[in-house]
Amino acid sequence: MKEELNTNQEQERMELDEESLFLVSQTFKALSDPTRIRILHLLSQGEYSVNDIAETLNLMQSTVSHQLRFLKNLRLVKSRRAGTSIFYSPEDQHVMEVLEQMIHHAQHD
Repeated sequence: MKEELNTNQEQERMELDEESLFLVSQTFKALSDPTRIRILHLLSQGEYSVNDIAETLNLMQSTVSHQLRFLKNLRLVKSRRAGTSIFYSPEDQHVMEVLEQMIHHAQHD
């Protein structure tokens, strides 16, 4: 019985359902864009508004808004309203860890 359970668990781990496959591919798509990587890397350091992100990264506000919408739809970032300002921060720490590991890997000699 224990052997059968282990075999079933192994088979479940090997199979990838369509929804998971789509989400994984979309997450890699998000991480394939240099502007989104820059935004996510900045957000890993703290909460920022669209204007703060645009100013810090020297990007147009419309570009930042567009990229944040894309990242928010994938649940990679979340927003918080404070008065008239909206602040963004990472929502998925797993993806942020992968991103930081890839940055470290790229910078490692």
